[in-house]
Amino acid sequence: MRKKQVRTKPIARAAVPPGREADHARTKSRSRLRPPRVLTYVDAVARYGSIRKAADALNVASSALNRQILDLEIDLGAPLFERLPRGVRVTSAGEAFLVYARLVISELKAVESRIEQLRGLVRGQVSVAAAESVAGELLPSAITQFQATHPYVRFHVRIGAPEELVEALVADRVDLILTHDAPRKKDVTIVAVARQALCAMVAPDHPLASRDKLRLHDCLEFPLALADTTLAGRGLIEQVLARASFDLDPRLVSNSVEAMKAFAHMNRGVCFQFRSPGKALIPPGDMIALPLIDPPLLQAQLLLAIRGSRVLPVAAAAFVEQLKSVLV
Repeated sequence: MRKKQVRTKPIARAAVPPGREADHARTKSRSRLRPPRVLTYVDAVARYGSIRKAADALNVASSALNRQILDLEIDLGAPLFERLPRGVRVTSAGEAFLVYARLVISELKAVESRIEQLRGLVRGQVSVAAAESVAGELLPSAITQFQATHPYVRFHVRIGAPEELVEALVADRVDLILTHDAPRKKDVTIVAVARQALCAMVAPDHPLASRDKLRLHDCLEFPLALADTTLAGRGLIEQVLARASFDLDPRLVSNSVEAMKAFAHMNRGVCFQFRSPGKALIPPGDMIALPLIDPPLLQAQLLLAIRGSRVLPVAAAAFVEQLKSVLV
């Protein structure tokens, strides 16, 4: 008996609209170049100081991650990490291997971004570490402007103290930093400098608000919120106090600019922040910035820096160029 042949219809494929062939090809090509897995594992364990935390961050089993590192240590003939009761510590051999691993990861990102640039694409992620003073206005504004012409670029921003910013830059965890404290590392290159005064921040109806400029001494009779020693502004204020015949008695000491601003606003007090001086209200709050003219404070600056020997990915390099034009 002859079997009846069953005809199947070909599976229909979504048609690509006319004129969208380039977009279609672009979507198909969005798979990313990935560094060798073991390099990513070693870098993550070093950063987190723990195999379990690194595995959680990478969304892999800690046993699998540990096995990869153990195999690598056998191949190298030396331990990369010292296993401690709580976490791990990088050995001398591990430090040497990390330099190689992070260079490969960094260079692979740079190669990928250059290939995409040749294809007319500007994609990728830009990692920025910055002082808190630029988090409320300057940096979000620059990112918004950049993404208007480069909508496929994503940003990761971390806020930290000056030492943390430089540490992240030297370790290639970020592409660039914005800081008020001149980096003291040989491999850090300052590419732009802008004047950004240390200002007294007060509410618009504050007794000092009618002044155009102040000295630190003028703020003594009001409740003060002062940065702790991890922030660059505190160092400049301490330089003034070292030469002065008075001292400060702050009611609040903090490493949070927003906490200090809120305290000063609620108590008709004064806090201090790096700002462009002026009577315009400072977003997102309703305070004004009055420049302090004590001699050490007049030299306050905002610095844009990169790691000197690193070739930045295209997106990061383009953002650096934009920031340079903003800071000039």
